[in-house]
Amino acid sequence: MLIEADKSALLVIDVQEKLLPGVFENEKLVASCKWLMGVAKLMDIPVLGSEQYPQGVGPTVAELRELLPEEDFIGKTHFSCADAPECSARIDSLDREQIVICGMESHVCVMQSALRLQAQGKQVYVVSDAISARNPIDTTAAIERMREEGIKMVTREMVGFEWIGRSDAPQFKDFSMNFLR
Repeated sequence: MLIEADKSALLVIDVQEKLLPGVFENEKLVASCKWLMGVAKLMDIPVLGSEQYPQGVGPTVAELRELLPEEDFIGKTHFSCADAPECSARIDSLDREQIVICGMESHVCVMQSALRLQAQGKQVYVVSDAISARNPIDTTAAIERMREEGIKMVTREMVGFEWIGRSDAPQFKDFSMNFLR
């Protein structure tokens, strides 16, 4: 099954400034999340960001925060976005059956959100080149476990090309010129 622009939303999980320095390949993670957010904007796909205990951990990194309105970042204390009432309500309000996930940490908030959203009946796609953790082994183990549980593992380019769908789409030229470098 393909990811369809009119059926999907992007969930950017907990890419927070204070946590970022300890995360493996953190610059690549931020760049990949930014890329996905840009393609989502191009395709008019809703984007939500979550922040784990922002009162203590602080906000999402500025490079990503500037891409969304303040109200599209939801604070939470549950590791799973689907278990956090404030976050879950926002996801449900989007009325999208496909949820594309990027962010951190792979083995905690990303994995728990993916598994819970799937249990709620959502089609969940985790972008394997747009997730990370402090220890790369945790990301590897999370990917293996999510795959075993039926979560679809994709790359950011897979998502972009599936959202665009065809080379004669009005957005394709912008996509190929600005996102495929």
